[in-house]
Amino acid sequence: MTGTKLPEVDPVTRMQVDESVVGHTEIDESLYSRQLYVLGHEAMKRMGASNVLVVGLKGLGVEIAKNIALAGVKSLTLYDPAPVHISDLSAQFFLAPEDVGIPRHDVTAPRVAELNAYTPVKIHESTGLDADLSQFDKYQVVVLTNTPLQSQKTIGNYCHSKGIYVIVADTFGLFGSIFCDFGENFTVIDPTGETPLSGIVAGIDEEGLVSALDETRHGLEDGDYVTFSEIEGMEGLNGAEPRKITVKGPYTFSIGDVTGLGQYQRGGMYQQVKMPKPINFKDFTTSLKEPEFVVSDFAKFDRPQQLHIGFQALHAFQLSKGRLPDPMDDEDATVLLGAARQLIKEENLEIELDEKLLKELSYQARGDLSPMAAFFGGITAQEILKAVSGKFQPIKQWMYFDSLESLPASTKRSPEVCKPLGSRYDGQIAVFGTEYQEKIANLTQFLVGAGAIGCEMLKNWAMMGLGTGPRGKIFITDMDSIEKSNLNRQFLFRADDVGNMKSDCAAKAVQRMNPDLVGHIQTFKDRVGPDTEGIFDEAFWESLDGVTNALDNVEARTYVDRRCVFFRKPLLESGTLGTKGNTQVVLPHLTESYSSSQDPPEKEFPMCTIRSFPNRIEHTIAWAKEYMFEKCFVKAPQTVNLYLTQPNFVETTLKQGGNQKETLETIRNYLTTERPRTFEDCIAWARMQFETEFTNKIQQLLYNFPKDSETSSGTPFWSGPKRAPDALKFDPNNPTHFGFVVAACQSPCLQLQY
Repeated sequence: MTGTKLPEVDPVTRMQVDESVVGHTEIDESLYSRQLYVLGHEAMKRMGASNVLVVGLKGLGVEIAKNIALAGVKSLTLYDPAPVHISDLSAQFFLAPEDVGIPRHDVTAPRVAELNAYTPVKIHESTGLDADLSQFDKYQVVVLTNTPLQSQKTIGNYCHSKGIYVIVADTFGLFGSIFCDFGENFTVIDPTGETPLSGIVAGIDEEGLVSALDETRHGLEDGDYVTFSEIEGMEGLNGAEPRKITVKGPYTFSIGDVTGLGQYQRGGMYQQVKMPKPINFKDFTTSLKEPEFVVSDFAKFDRPQQLHIGFQALHAFQLSKGRLPDPMDDEDATVLLGAARQLIKEENLEIELDEKLLKELSYQARGDLSPMAAFFGGITAQEILKAVSGKFQPIKQWMYFDSLESLPASTKRSPEVCKPLGSRYDGQIAVFGTEYQEKIANLTQFLVGAGAIGCEMLKNWAMMGLGTGPRGKIFITDMDSIEKSNLNRQFLFRADDVGNMKSDCAAKAVQRMNPDLVGHIQTFKDRVGPDTEGIFDEAFWESLDGVTNALDNVEARTYVDRRCVFFRKPLLESGTLGTKGNTQVVLPHLTESYSSSQDPPEKEFPMCTIRSFPNRIEHTIAWAKEYMFEKCFVKAPQTVNLYLTQPNFVETTLKQGGNQKETLETIRNYLTTERPRTFEDCIAWARMQFETEFTNKIQQLLYNFPKDSETSSGTPFWSGPKRAPDALKFDPNNPTHFGFVVAACQSPCLQLQY
């Protein structure tokens, strides 16, 4: 995803989660704070009551299991009795060479369990998945990976009949697919997860056309629902059932028939209402024959149908041969093409087969790539959370994706160079060949930041064997230490690591995943910036083959970007914020650099609106920031400090600026007349601020403009965004009134400390 440059942070850092939320005991410094911010309490309750089964524990399966364990469900059950093979280590980061021959779930389950003490991890006991279908009745979600097509049909159809959510996912080299079936009457309670929109009504005509304020686009879409309040003249709309709208323009939308509701006079607010959205899913067998596709790349619009046939042909090949096609084997590719043609004939499909594409699928079928497993493991985990929470639009029902652009043009591929070597990198060699494997093993990469994104990057690099060659090297820097709240998304860290440095712990973790990295990683605890150019000097930058940013602030990103452009080093830039994310590949002097563009400025509001006619919660926040923080805690103390420290302040600084009278009054007040001598003085000062702002000023405003006053054109003065206020009478029992005094008295209290 590309677009807005997002930092790897979100507004929530700490929150308590109790048993009613996640189904477990109370968690100190909640591991789930960020999920609560995105999903909400109700969705988290549903997750905490869900039992999830993941079948298949190669690279894709373990990615799904890892993500779900960290997310926090009631229980996670794993099943894969097949013995570990050395090629599994290409993408399965919880396996080691000494595990070869042991059932995958026996090795994987205890290591997944280490990720989250609040998610029990068990092994599914079964003599065979197709033997007794009632074994699935105890699960809310069943996920199938690395499973034969016939088992997908049998299990998928059974779960559909029982109301059990089913997800089927597979990856073959640079190809992948995901199928979702959430039943015939699945309800999405919030398709977007965005905050509901609201605004002020400027007018409603006799045909139901609603006009919003010219200064603000309503942001609604066709089919959205809105409710109304505070409307005068059409009072029947206030508190009525939500109205479905049709967008007529950026500032107008229609709510349909308004006959009998009277004539709009003034005022009113509209509020978007998130309405439940029912979705009907077909069972697996039906959907296989009548597929609905989510297009992942509109430049490859015909690709989903081709791959839908190709994946079925691949399963048919595996069923008949007892194996997947060999890498770059033309005979096997011809057999797969024949199976695809036979399927088209049997189903009477009018499809012109893309033989080159399906040959490539055959060539790569034995590939098991960590980045593809991570990509589809993330998507599958998201679909699981959608299923159990009811939030966000799910995939309906098939999504295919390929990354053929990743095939290198500078290295050769042939049956000889892509054949398995009996090494942990066989899953990658099957796709790219040994020459490519040697090339990435001798790269030198610099990772800036070892947080959530940094952990994922290091894990992928370890599985790929990046930097493991005689000339290979990975540099990691991160100046932060590990906190408990990091553990639910920075999966390289464990509870015992809390308090230790991220770069050191991340390096140790990936060296355990791939011992070939031992001696090839160097860690730093320094920020990358102008003050550390003695550490990250010219020789350091010249030695690099590439740089990856996993940072949480724009300033550091910009600095790294400038250094990469100067030293002509490729940069991978990325960031996340809640459910949103972005990536950007920067090739110096070939593509746009990170610093070449910037996000639009944060939306600002006219000060006259903020001070005199606030009508949105954003206005009140802006007022509080400007009045309480900037005025009391920043500007006034800065002015006083300048007066006290600069001998010629009055003659020079004061005369150069404006508002000399106001500045002198501020200095006088803070140093003499309003300087507190006791804590009681602080409270008295804050209490007087309440009286000034919310009583005296409001009374004066209503004296100048009574509630029934009109403009020169005869229209009510208090209409549209100008809403008549009421003067407040201080009530010490009102928590809002009392809270203002408590907050306001902090300013004089700071003076009292000195």
